[in-house]
Amino acid sequence: MRSTIAAVATSLFYAVFPAPVAAQDRSDEEIAAVRNAVFNDPDAPVMGNPRGKTVLVEFSDYNCGFCRKSMPEVAALLKSDPKLKLVVHEIPIFGEGSRYAAMAALAAKEQGKYPQFHQALMSMKGKAEEASVLRVAREVGLDVERLQRDMTSRRITAQIDRSLSLADEIGLVGTPSFVIGERAVFGYLSTADLAELVAEARAAE
Repeated sequence: MRSTIAAVATSLFYAVFPAPVAAQDRSDEEIAAVRNAVFNDPDAPVMGNPRGKTVLVEFSDYNCGFCRKSMPEVAALLKSDPKLKLVVHEIPIFGEGSRYAAMAALAAKEQGKYPQFHQALMSMKGKAEEASVLRVAREVGLDVERLQRDMTSRRITAQIDRSLSLADEIGLVGTPSFVIGERAVFGYLSTADLAELVAEARAAE
């Protein structure tokens, strides 16, 4: 498992979750609360099977090149594994355009089009910023006026801030970061590598 994934890229970072939290002498209850926020945030977007027992979590940014590269790999995994649930934490770390895109994506959830919009933003050419994000919104059939209203809500701002704080709290080093079971992995992973992580998590359930 380790040797297969480590061969993908030297930039991959391994951490045993929740070691960064445990290192701060947190109580079992506090660690459990952090795990719950990672895997079970009721406001975080979900793709794949919303009732899936096995949960893969992705922390991502729409202006992250490796997030964009990973998107078709994640989509292929979800298609091949109908029992898998994907939880997405939007952590815009590449500037204002990233934050605008994250706000728009969470607002698209209100129209039931988060998966389509998420994949379209990750597939777009050029930088995600206001003009390009709104263009993609129109292309996927979103009500853009409603989207612009919804994305300014305090609920969406709070969701992004919670995800950013959560990423810091568990010691993630960048995007994309994938968390599943007891493992967190930073960097691009192929569908096969992601499937190995899923298999490992299921074996430990």
